[in-house]
Amino acid sequence: MAVPPSATPASLYVGDLHPDLSDSQLHDAFSDFKTLASVRICRDSSSGKSLCYGYVNFLSPHDAIRAIEVKNHSTLNGKAIRVMWSRRDPDARKSCIGNVFVKNLAESIDNSGLEDMFKKFGNILSSKVVMSEDGKSKGYGFVQFETEESANAAIERLNGYLVGDKQIYVGKFVKKSDRISSGPDTRYTNLYMKNLDLDISETLLREKFSSFGKIISLAVAKDSNGMSKGFGFVNFDNPEDAKRAMETMNGLQLGSKILYVARAQKKAEREQILHQQFEEKRKEQVLKYKGSNIYVKNIDDNVSDEGLRDHFSVCGTITSAKIMRDDKGISKGFGFVCFSTPEEANKAVNSFHGFMFHGKPLYVSLAQRKEDRQAQLQLQYAQQIAGLAGPSTAIVPGGYPPFYYTATGVVSHAPPRAGLVYQPMALRPGWRANGSAPPARSFQQSPTPVVSNNNTRQHRQNRGRMNGHAVSQGNTHSGTYMPQAQQASQSAISSRESSTQQRTGQAKYVPSGRHREMEKGSGLSSSGGSLGPEVLHSMLANATPEQQKEILGEHLYMLVQKIKPNLAAKITGMLLEMDNAELLVLIESPESLSAKVEEAFQVLKNSKAKVSGQDVLHSNFLSAEVAVN
Repeated sequence: MAVPPSATPASLYVGDLHPDLSDSQLHDAFSDFKTLASVRICRDSSSGKSLCYGYVNFLSPHDAIRAIEVKNHSTLNGKAIRVMWSRRDPDARKSCIGNVFVKNLAESIDNSGLEDMFKKFGNILSSKVVMSEDGKSKGYGFVQFETEESANAAIERLNGYLVGDKQIYVGKFVKKSDRISSGPDTRYTNLYMKNLDLDISETLLREKFSSFGKIISLAVAKDSNGMSKGFGFVNFDNPEDAKRAMETMNGLQLGSKILYVARAQKKAEREQILHQQFEEKRKEQVLKYKGSNIYVKNIDDNVSDEGLRDHFSVCGTITSAKIMRDDKGISKGFGFVCFSTPEEANKAVNSFHGFMFHGKPLYVSLAQRKEDRQAQLQLQYAQQIAGLAGPSTAIVPGGYPPFYYTATGVVSHAPPRAGLVYQPMALRPGWRANGSAPPARSFQQSPTPVVSNNNTRQHRQNRGRMNGHAVSQGNTHSGTYMPQAQQASQSAISSRESSTQQRTGQAKYVPSGRHREMEKGSGLSSSGGSLGPEVLHSMLANATPEQQKEILGEHLYMLVQKIKPNLAAKITGMLLEMDNAELLVLIESPESLSAKVEEAFQVLKNSKAKVSGQDVLHSNFLSAEVAVN
């Protein structure tokens, strides 16, 4: 007997051990072999109970071969043990190569008898008949050959062969996870029956089903009190008998109920069928309500499902309205409203997109499946990126492009340096501010960035939370790096504008020129055209956070320029302090954008009037109707 390539030389696997067998007893059983090195019975790590298998190691492969020949199928503590080569490679154990499944075996056939039946077809690594707890054969087993050719020869010769008074089945072993088969040609012997009256006994059922053929087993499921659960199983000896019984008995009146009889299915097969049915039903629902379901976001936390339904009910008949919530029942700020017709859904989108609801502008659009939305964004991005994507701009730490206005139409290019932080007054959503404006300060005397480490550290330590966003508290200083080489261009700034900007700390946004390339690439006119929402969303979906802020700034600048041409840079810089999601709401809602721009204008106007007196800029200028939180 040769050692199989996948086996470990001189190491044997011993299975079907008695639960009470000790390591010393197993050692004594193999002590006849002089090169015996070690024995070990595998046990449960928590309970210490035997797993009924172990390993025996020899110094000589010849003793290992002789141990298999002598000890395989021998009796140890009243149980027939199996001895085979140890295969430590899990892939070799789970490959199923050469593994044969045998069923319909006579009760008299044991492990040794099964091996004698198949050994003429090739070298057998293992043979096993599955036994019940009382030591009786369950009528099926497994034979593992060393090669696939030997297994195929055994299947061809012995499948359907009569052994005693039974016709055995021999076929390739199939993993449990791959045994799902529900085709019309599937052969089965086990039937499932339900809708049984509680008083129907197994004796009555056996009488009804025995007319179709020989019954191997019949059982009715019962609870702990011995009462029937209303279902059971009947297993026939012949597949044709089982099929006939199912066709005849299914739908038959038995007692007071209509009997249901079908092929018994494995759990994995039932799960697969139920999953397929669920997917089909879900696809039907998607097609049925396609175009009728709308997506609503930026919903106030206090709005309920009923409130959302009432708000949209003016547009038509609503079949469902739901706000999505987390595990704690807190609103996630978005939800869905389904109408009876697509026309009603379109009316809701046109009527309520950007509509102020509980002090917040709603975002309303037709709902899409996640897969469809991602595919659409990727397609749009692929189509537009060639014409729309300009050269990427270096981003100064803090999220601001390295461009600063020195005068109208004059742009200073400040190359980013290590440690350069351009931080205007940290005015988060709605430009809420605390503290006084910093004193006037000149940045034209030094070519190096003027940033105070102490102020920066204090700024980080004083960060708070307001409406879910970070807010800077306390005095904050901002500086703009301007090298001496650019002092000539700075002379174009009026002293009043320079003083105001330095004292109030207001940020100016300077477009990088990217929007002109975007207009050229997309065919938009330079007179103020802007990208559509689909193109904008697709660009944002494939951009980094820094690039997203830049894209939004370019888009927002063009819109603000239509409203306040002379202050577009300053107002855009103020708006860019808001989160990207809030900026999208402003871009898609002209009314909200106009109101916000007007408020920014008033802030600038008031700050210029108060700058001489070092007055504090307060945050109470915001109105609830345009706050985007």
